[in-house]
Amino acid sequence: MLSEKELWQNTLVHIEMNTSSTGFKTWFKDTVLLKNEGGEVYIGVPNRIAKDWLYDKHHKLILKILRSFDENIHSVSFQINKDISRGMAQKNDSAVKAPNSQLAMQSFFVNKQDNLNPKYTFDTFVVGSFNQIAHAASQAVMKSPALTYNPLFIYGNTGYGKTHLIQAIGNHLKKTNSSSKILYVSSEKFSVDYINAVRAGKANAFKDKYRQYDVLIMDDVQFIAKTEKTQEELFHLFNALHDNNKQIIFSSDKHPNYMPGLEDRLRGRFSAGIIAEITEPEMESRETILKEKAKQHNINIPNKVIIYIASEVPSNIRELEGILNSIICKIQLKGKDLTEQEVKTIIKHSTKTNQKVSIEDVVRKVADYYNIDQENIYKKTRKKDVVRPRQIIMYILREDFHVSFPTIGEKLGGRDHTTVIHSCERIRQILKEDSVLDSELERIRSMIHN
Repeated sequence: MLSEKELWQNTLVHIEMNTSSTGFKTWFKDTVLLKNEGGEVYIGVPNRIAKDWLYDKHHKLILKILRSFDENIHSVSFQINKDISRGMAQKNDSAVKAPNSQLAMQSFFVNKQDNLNPKYTFDTFVVGSFNQIAHAASQAVMKSPALTYNPLFIYGNTGYGKTHLIQAIGNHLKKTNSSSKILYVSSEKFSVDYINAVRAGKANAFKDKYRQYDVLIMDDVQFIAKTEKTQEELFHLFNALHDNNKQIIFSSDKHPNYMPGLEDRLRGRFSAGIIAEITEPEMESRETILKEKAKQHNINIPNKVIIYIASEVPSNIRELEGILNSIICKIQLKGKDLTEQEVKTIIKHSTKTNQKVSIEDVVRKVADYYNIDQENIYKKTRKKDVVRPRQIIMYILREDFHVSFPTIGEKLGGRDHTTVIHSCERIRQILKEDSVLDSELERIRSMIHN
């Protein structure tokens, strides 16, 4: 059982992986876990700005990570802590302020215009036999965009480094040619933008927006399969960009030939350049990844620990990094190397398998929570007391379990995927203004996962 200090330190390690270094220092460095009462965690923050920012931007991420360490945690609250504020004031009084430091800090955040995360670079990408071809193809595109391989299509299982690699291309091109217009976008965001544009009568504005770019990078393109209209729009966008010598980059968890529901004409376009697979990293590559990541943290991990971690976590790079970060955090807290048993304990907790939850389980839990007959969820009824729970089910299946839009629609009464997209967007919008719904979702999630 982790102490409250250890729980928060381990959580911060994982948060740091998902934010820029400056963003982490700005919003998380001066936070503290005040208490954990009955599954409700209270986080101390220095001021109201930090409180509002963390709630609006990072609340779900914090709760998700906390729950990975303790499934009994069901909610997170933020409280202004005067001790932290005083400590920050003392530090600020003694510090020499750098001119325009706020402006410089902005360059570390994900750019809202191109969506690129600056932490993804070729310098931090570890190359091994499992990703050598994909890396070489990316280097070729980086040196001669739109001339060598167009499109570049990279595929492989989740956690193998696809997003890192394709964003590294974008970041390099952005750095070497500041006039290039680059966009990184998930296929889900592309689909949502398209559906919203059609419904608002702004289809032409949508076309103009996406056709202006010199480099288009689309992640998780497999999610557009079985979406007829979105596929058609992507097909025409592809042709427009390709005909004008613009670079197109895709990632997917499957080879185009094995994406069910993908139109043949798109399959042909995806195969027109080069298709490169990232496979499961072998033992030697896993060891190299761990050593490089430890080096980036300026900490020495004993070789026997590296070998043990690499042997216990056979595939997912993201999981490897998470375990390593937990170990580094423990070492820093203790001020000395960990015992073999302590390492084993961390790995045991970090690689805990998630409870298998079916779509029917989610439907049943939500129906129980709102005290409605679960059979009504599948019917075509538009009754208000059924519509909202159904939208919540769709939202949870998408956000928490990454079920595709077409699958959600099919399983919930044969609905069209556009209905699912609209429902998810509707819940997202309501959550921005309705704290009651946010609390309801927390309780529902707790019911589902417990």
